[in-house]
Amino acid sequence: MGKLIYLDNAATTRTSPEVLEAMLPYFTEHYGNASGIYSLGQESKEAITRARGEIAAVLGAKENEIYFTAGGSEADNWALKAAAEAYVGKGKHIITTKIEHHAILHTCAYLEAQGYEVTYLDVDEFGEVKLSELKKAIRPDTILISVMFANNEIGTLQPIKEIGEIAHEHGILFHTDAVQAFGQVPIDVDALHIDMLSSSAHKLHGPKGIGFLYIRKGVKIRSFIHGGAQERKRRAGTENVPGIVGYGKAASIAAASLEERAAKETKLRDYLIERVMKEVPYARLNGHPKKRLPNNANFCFQFVEGESLLIMLDMEGICGSSGSACTSGSLDPSHVLLAIGLPHEIAHGSLRLTLSEETTREDIDDTVEAVKRIVEKLRNMSPLYEDFVKKHQ
Repeated sequence: MGKLIYLDNAATTRTSPEVLEAMLPYFTEHYGNASGIYSLGQESKEAITRARGEIAAVLGAKENEIYFTAGGSEADNWALKAAAEAYVGKGKHIITTKIEHHAILHTCAYLEAQGYEVTYLDVDEFGEVKLSELKKAIRPDTILISVMFANNEIGTLQPIKEIGEIAHEHGILFHTDAVQAFGQVPIDVDALHIDMLSSSAHKLHGPKGIGFLYIRKGVKIRSFIHGGAQERKRRAGTENVPGIVGYGKAASIAAASLEERAAKETKLRDYLIERVMKEVPYARLNGHPKKRLPNNANFCFQFVEGESLLIMLDMEGICGSSGSACTSGSLDPSHVLLAIGLPHEIAHGSLRLTLSEETTREDIDDTVEAVKRIVEKLRNMSPLYEDFVKKHQ
């Protein structure tokens, strides 16, 4: 195998050398427990405070509104479950969408089993929430709206500001899963009327196993993990100091490079999309053509099985995915692709390619050529494609 072409940055990213360098001293030198009153422990506490401030600055938030978690899934669970419990006196109705990450969908299913009612909004063919449908779904007992900032599979950006305004006009909490968006697009929690926001470090060249939940001051959210006074008594457990330090560093780097990086990724993304759509017959771009993450391109290829395509790409040293990494073991087609109206047989032929600032034009060219070869090979093995060609000759 030659060089590795990594185009699955929506699943996880390489921890940057600068982030690793910032983390290392907190494994071996400044290893004190942040709860200790001695100086070694206070060094860890100060490091956590610095990282909290670095992350808050990226969001336009206050330091004491950032709560560290073990990742995005925990933050999503915390936001939904704790809000449901805290606001049950007002009502038991929650609004979300059909294309959320399973950390949201499965949590909603859990809450439904506890007696809550959940409305799952449809999306249009591009995966965008219809604001008119959101307004119709609101009831007097609605306590929470949770809509992801950007879809992890097809990259579509949602009208977050408008959703936040609608939520606040009705006195409803607004949570957004920003795991894919944080560090990729500008986010100001005040301007966007966001009450809670989830994020995960390993999506922006930080370490795995660390995330945060932003909780606006005044939002009545209860403790998620009991057993200690960490995170201002809301999330017990000894802090992951190296991870927190790494996240702070990763967030700062992402914020400083965001404009230049987004421009580069968008240019390469559009080049990738243009080549695939021109050069691969019966290909479809999934997601919004313009309102999408800078680094996301998602395609479906008729008469091709996505898993076979991924395996053959891997044999050529190219890493991609067919959708969310959290559902890669499933044989079912993506719930996101079904929600935007694709039939099962087309949804099965999906390929998600997600770039980073390290991706080159040469990487894109090599990938497109590989996709062309592999798609043609797989179609030549498909009796369905053979019948299709005969009918259209």
